[in-house]
Amino acid sequence: MPKPRAIYLLRPDALPNIYGPAQQAALAELVEFVAPPQDSQSVQENPAVLADVDVIFSGWGMPEMNEEFLAQAPNLKALFYGAGSVKKIVTDASWSRGVRVTSAYGANAVTVSQYTLAQVIFSLKRGWLFSRVIRESGGWMQRTPVPGTYGSTVGLVSLGQVGRRVAELLKILDVRVIAYDPFASSADAAKLGVELASLDEVFRRSDVVSLHAPWLPETVGMVTGAHFASMKENATFINTARGAIVRESEMIAVLQDRPDLWAVLDVTYPEPPAPDSPLYTLPNVVLTPHIAGTLDVERERMGQTMVEELRRFLAGEVMEYEITQERARFLA
Repeated sequence: MPKPRAIYLLRPDALPNIYGPAQQAALAELVEFVAPPQDSQSVQENPAVLADVDVIFSGWGMPEMNEEFLAQAPNLKALFYGAGSVKKIVTDASWSRGVRVTSAYGANAVTVSQYTLAQVIFSLKRGWLFSRVIRESGGWMQRTPVPGTYGSTVGLVSLGQVGRRVAELLKILDVRVIAYDPFASSADAAKLGVELASLDEVFRRSDVVSLHAPWLPETVGMVTGAHFASMKENATFINTARGAIVRESEMIAVLQDRPDLWAVLDVTYPEPPAPDSPLYTLPNVVLTPHIAGTLDVERERMGQTMVEELRRFLAGEVMEYEITQERARFLA
């Protein structure tokens, strides 16, 4: 059987970041690349390069697969998107054409969940507080009680790809895990060892709350000041999802009023925060510059995921991370 005809189509700087030498070599054995790597401008200037393409390997910079694009790629059967969200790429036209789409969002979930586990453990030990006080005082401090990793409660908001991975990782700890996800079944929760609860309960009962919900119209502003105000003494909130899900001004007001609470924010809205945002100076806020997701050499995991998805595609197997039209709506 002839090899599928393929091209790379993404930003020039993204290609070596996602598809390293090992991934490029593996793909070259499985498909026939019919043109040099392309970007959105090059295919716009020379659309004929798409005419015989069966599969596209992409990432950041992939153009929208609208009717015009699809007309220029009549043989396109699958898009292997070596990054996260495909919301700005897929269209009604691409779904109608039956173009199959798989994404490396699962690979990104690996690093986000690992970052989250690290923050959960550090927060349960109140590490941010102790390190801040020692640094500011220039001297030692007497330890105060911590929730710890035995018998404490960790709350997850959403059991999507990242939330599920976090729940699995938390099994190494002796903690109770509760979660809010209106789409999760009791069977799903039981398999993960998670107790389903309302959003209010998750914030009220947890020593650490970790947000993993997608950014959708329905989730904008979902987390309110009242949720923060209800949190247990010395509790911590972690956000690796999207800043717009939180009513930021309300969160700030509560953090100013409740110095016992901590917020570890890898994402904000806007991002970065405005220059005069209190988030930069609040002593109980930890800001990191959107580092939870896949960075630098870690990005080759996304390319490797696309290699493995291609092998499944060629073998007629189910692709692990294939995205359907319905599923795409819930991927941030």
